[in-house]
Amino acid sequence: MTDASRWALVTGASAGIGAAFARELAARGHHLVLTARREDRLQSLAGELRQRHGVRCEVAAADLADPAAIDALCNELGRRSLNIDVLVNNAGYGVPGHYLAQPWTRHAEFLQVLVTAPCELAYRLLPGMQQRRYGRILNIASLAGHVPGSAGHTMYAASKAFLIKFSQSLALENQQYGIKVCAVCPGFTWSEFHDVVGSRESVNKMPKWMWMSAEEVAREGVDATERGEIVHVTGKVNRAIKALIKLLPDRMGLNIVQRRSKDFRVQEPK
Repeated sequence: MTDASRWALVTGASAGIGAAFARELAARGHHLVLTARREDRLQSLAGELRQRHGVRCEVAAADLADPAAIDALCNELGRRSLNIDVLVNNAGYGVPGHYLAQPWTRHAEFLQVLVTAPCELAYRLLPGMQQRRYGRILNIASLAGHVPGSAGHTMYAASKAFLIKFSQSLALENQQYGIKVCAVCPGFTWSEFHDVVGSRESVNKMPKWMWMSAEEVAREGVDATERGEIVHVTGKVNRAIKALIKLLPDRMGLNIVQRRSKDFRVQEPK
């Protein structure tokens, strides 16, 4: 990814993994469109990227929980005459507690952000990529999409497993157009995610060797996409965990996750 004429759109770019992907792409010469809810953070990051890397950087604040947000965002891209060749579907969060602990409206917003928005953005931007015979779509999934579901954060692993399968099909459909699609699957990553969902105290007790920085995840993710990998689990430890889970009988894997859920998922009081 070195063609400076290419524009990349990064969702959830205001912090964490999204901001790291924006920095990584800017360092490789891409112009950026940054989107998230917090415009002040986006403007700060945009200023940093312009100054450090000399790239163009546009800000388009949006709340992807709004079903109308993608249409408005794509219209804004058209108004600014920006052709997106690299899409990083990163926006996401977790809904803590058990399934019935939250109102359905909150679950519906979660699905809108983590499932519907990435699919709609890919649908809206793919025709241009196909026409230009170049494109990259990075769907930020998770190691959670490869292991059994846990108690708490009920739809998180399910949404990430969906992104993995979606990425596989999309990649196979678009190879002939010079488009590469990759589901990037981080494990535990230093970011604001665990602070937002309230699991920071629990996950901080986990060994340091299980963690990666957001910068490492972004660098691995971009490199894997360029190599043509369709699914990439970041980090040797996470790849070992995935391999081990695949070898275990389903019941044993589920029992392990059941015993350890409290270490990384917010639980409800019984």
